[in-house]
Amino acid sequence: MALLVGIIAGLGAVIFRDLIAFFHNLLFFGRISVEYDALVHTAASPWGIGIILVPMIGALAVAYLVKTFAPEAKGHGVPEVMYAIYYKRGIIRPQVALVKSLASSISIGSGGAIGREGPIIQIGAAFGSVLAQWTRVHEWERLALIAAGAGGGIAATFNTPIGGIVFAIELMMVEISARTLIPVMIATGTATFIGSLFFGGHPSFIIPQSQLGALTLEPTSVYLEAAVLGVLMGVLATVFTRSVYLFEDWFEAMPGNYYTRHVFGMALVGIIMYLMMLFTGHYYIEGVGYSTIQSLFDGNLNIVWLLLILVGLKLLATSLTLGSGASGGIFSPSLFIGAGAGAGFALLVQHVAPDMPLGPVGAAVIGMACMVGASTGAAVTAVVMIFEMTRDIHVIIPLIIAVSLAYGMRRLLLNETIYTLKLSRRGDHLPVSLHSPMYMMRSALELIRRPVVRLPASETLGEARALTKPRRPVPHVVLTEHGDITRPPLGVLSGQRLRAALKRLPDDTPLRELADTGYLVTDEHVPVFDLIADMRRLEKRNAVLTADGDCQACEDIIGVISHDDVIEFTNLPRMLTLRRTL
Repeated sequence: MALLVGIIAGLGAVIFRDLIAFFHNLLFFGRISVEYDALVHTAASPWGIGIILVPMIGALAVAYLVKTFAPEAKGHGVPEVMYAIYYKRGIIRPQVALVKSLASSISIGSGGAIGREGPIIQIGAAFGSVLAQWTRVHEWERLALIAAGAGGGIAATFNTPIGGIVFAIELMMVEISARTLIPVMIATGTATFIGSLFFGGHPSFIIPQSQLGALTLEPTSVYLEAAVLGVLMGVLATVFTRSVYLFEDWFEAMPGNYYTRHVFGMALVGIIMYLMMLFTGHYYIEGVGYSTIQSLFDGNLNIVWLLLILVGLKLLATSLTLGSGASGGIFSPSLFIGAGAGAGFALLVQHVAPDMPLGPVGAAVIGMACMVGASTGAAVTAVVMIFEMTRDIHVIIPLIIAVSLAYGMRRLLLNETIYTLKLSRRGDHLPVSLHSPMYMMRSALELIRRPVVRLPASETLGEARALTKPRRPVPHVVLTEHGDITRPPLGVLSGQRLRAALKRLPDDTPLRELADTGYLVTDEHVPVFDLIADMRRLEKRNAVLTADGDCQACEDIIGVISHDDVIEFTNLPRMLTLRRTL
């Protein structure tokens, strides 16, 4: 089955590219053709200023397809696959692959500033899920086939089989073992082979070795420049992630419906496209944007101000496209923004310090990896894929340094990735890593991460603010009766709930109104596994630990564990630790 998934993922990438080419030629030039080279700039459309209407027409078609047949095809695809894995047992509807193919190809073909990789990942994953449903295999096999389809899709797109495997491991797989890895390996290898039959054996970009410059020499100063660039790209990745969802909120708040909002957003993208052609001679930011990246690699795009403008406009156009409701991925925009920002950084450094060795092409390669790794959270995938693209061992160390710092900076500024933020905004939280089950057998006492303070129930939020302000993290609060710790607690206020209340509620709010009075009391030695089971069965959000499982006085409390503490410690999805009705 993994072989079949790989074949379909590879063929899906081929067909999807042809669909993009078909709609691009039809809408831009009024001709029927699937001839389209994404590495070559699109010629000026004969429609002139009428090109502004092309993205608007595409928006109407996309809105109809998504709204009528598959709402989950809206957006960049990967979050919906992750949601299906963790919250729907890997069940993906069959029509998702078809609708996603059509909607995304129309979005990209009509000029939407989005990528083709996210849709291909979702298409491959959907087929893996559907095949598993048809054959009635076990759930773990279904999840493995979804990961195989997703990895195969991205491997076929970039001709990076190892990158496809690592992508599946980092973002898709819930079990790492021979029985799950081998199907992924088979699928990615097969998909890459199928893709190479149609696209050739070269990667997505042609990067002349002579243009990599200092990366092949590895002077120490290159590592320093790579480190600085990595930090800056981490900041830019955070801006990019925030921008996509800021525009999504903005469009949701607009009057009208999905059709009018999407058409309006794409009208703005069309205006940007027209102005780019009018003043620069190329559309630059439309579609996947690979032609702009290739121009940079060829050494034909080395004007600092133009590069920085292109980075800003691509970020804006992608936010408008996705925010208004298009169907497409964020991988290509990440590559575009990373390449442009990296090259611009290198040119600025060379202007100030001409002896610095990192050239614009080498910095663009690093910038691409940084943006992908930081924004998606797939840091290892970014390093491996860029290595497979350049096929030069010398790029590894600068890439590792830069991508690691970019990822760390983004985590410092924003804990969520561009994929998980979409889910967490609607209350669907995913694990951030894979853990051994040994943590579940530890004592509940080891879950205690926050201190406990005892405050009279009569106190207000403002008084609690003064007492908890110097403490990091915000402590859990046990409410006492008139400050008497020899009496039973009147309630528990978790540190997470207190922190949220301090941000949005007035200072005169009584703590008693925020407290959880139905907390669980348990023995400090209870295993984490049993604690989770009890909290789920009894529908409790907080647990109080005592020496003997009995709480007759506030002074008996050893610690407090909230539901969020459990999530952080065990790294389990919320659906497994608390009933969805709460």
